[in-house]
Amino acid sequence: MKKLAKLSVVALTASLAVGCASTSDVEGLQSQIDDLNTKVSRAASDAASAKSAAADASARAAAAEAAANRAASYAQDANSKLDRLFKKSMMK
Repeated sequence: MKKLAKLSVVALTASLAVGCASTSDVEGLQSQIDDLNTKVSRAASDAASAKSAAADASARAAAAEAAANRAASYAQDANSKLDRLFKKSMMK
């Protein structure tokens, strides 16, 4: 029984000496966690900004495509009118 108590005390002392983290270790880990949280926040902000810029670029591209389609339609109408005028002048 005494032997068991002595072994328990030795084991408890060894586990306390080896198993416990020091305050500086905890503070080091906390600073790393804080740094990572800052980087995650910055990355999330950058991602939101990039998403907004992509949506803006997509809207501008759609507007440019619509303008190009209108211009093509106007050009086709002008060509049709010129062809009709040419055919009319050839008939005279």
